[in-house]
Order: sequence, then structure tokens, then C-alpha cells
Amino acid sequence: QVHLVESGGGLVQPGGSLRLSCVVSGVTLDYYAIGWFRQAPGKEREGVSCISRYGERRYYGDSGKGRFTISRDNAKNTVYLQMNSLKPEDTAVYYCATTRFVSGDTWSHRGAYTSWGQGTQVTVSS
Repeated sequence: QVHLVESGGGLVQPGGSLRLSCVVSGVTLDYYAIGWFRQAPGKEREGVSCISRYGERRYYGDSGKGRFTISRDNAKNTVYLQMNSLKPEDTAVYYCATTRFVSGDTWSHRGAYTSWGQGTQVTVSS
């Protein structure tokens, strides 16, 4: 059974940085592409970024372009999301999830993902 655990969230001031980690167990990580999503109170869960199985393709939503960087270390079964220049509107619970197939048209669709972590809270506030 696939199990995902996110970590690295916390309270940070505007303009600060955080690096989120997603550790995947129960499967060899290179079996899956991995996406990051976020959900703020009262809002829909939105796609933040996605990385293909070997990192050759990376996708970003408009909210994180130029500020967020996704990467993966298959040997450590871990995917990372480096978030810089954080803004108050980045405040949300961040989730990672697995998908077998990903493209530019599908990566941000929740229904394309099969297993999800429980999330890590990111709060950007002064």
C-alpha cells in the first residue's frame, strides 16, 4: 500500500522560504509522478506543481511559477517543493499525491491522482 507523508510546513514571514518534503513508502518512487496541491480555507484544492517519474518534466501552476521549484530524489523516495518569496496568499495545507501518468493537460486535475498524504500546514504571516 502506498503511503505518503508530507513535512516541512510551518509559520514563515512574507518573503521567506520553506522546503516541503514528501516521503513515499510502499512502492519504488520512480513508479509514480508526484504532484503537490494546496487547499486554503473555503477554497478548492488546487494544483501547485508536478514532476514526472524521473524528473524530466516539471509543471507549475500560475501561483508558484518563478517562486517554487519541484525536485525528486528517487533513491530517497522523496519529492521536494522549494518555495521562495512566500506570500500570505500561499497560506494553505499542502498535499502530495501520486499519479501514474501525467501530461501538461492533466497534471493539475485532482482526479488523476490515486494516493494522497495527510498534508502539512504552511502559514505565511508577519
